Amino acid sequence: MAHEVTDATFDQDVLKASLPVLVDFWAPWCGPCKSMTPIMEELATEYTGKAAIMKLNVDENGGTAEKYGVMSIPTFIIFRGGDAVATFVGAKSKEDVKKEIDAAIA
Repeated sequence: MAHEVTDATFDQDVLKASLPVLVDFWAPWCGPCKSMTPIMEELATEYTGKAAIMKLNVDENGGTAEKYGVMSIPTFIIFRGGDAVATFVGAKSKEDVKKEIDAAIA
């Protein structure tokens, strides 16, 4: 299951993580965000031990979204070793998201 991350837990859960982390910047009112939820849940299971999948609600955690320049949602940022290594915006197919993750963890 995708883990919820907040402004308060972002440094520990994402930037200091030993695995690469895909963060899904979303909001409950966002239709395309909702369409990505089942894909994120499947990927969280598939990538167990290889990468972490986390969700950040931008309505409740605006500081982190602002810090990383999130202007529209859903935005996905992959972090590795504390650095943002890939960013993509908008609803994507599961295959497209897997390509992004695989490239980032290679």
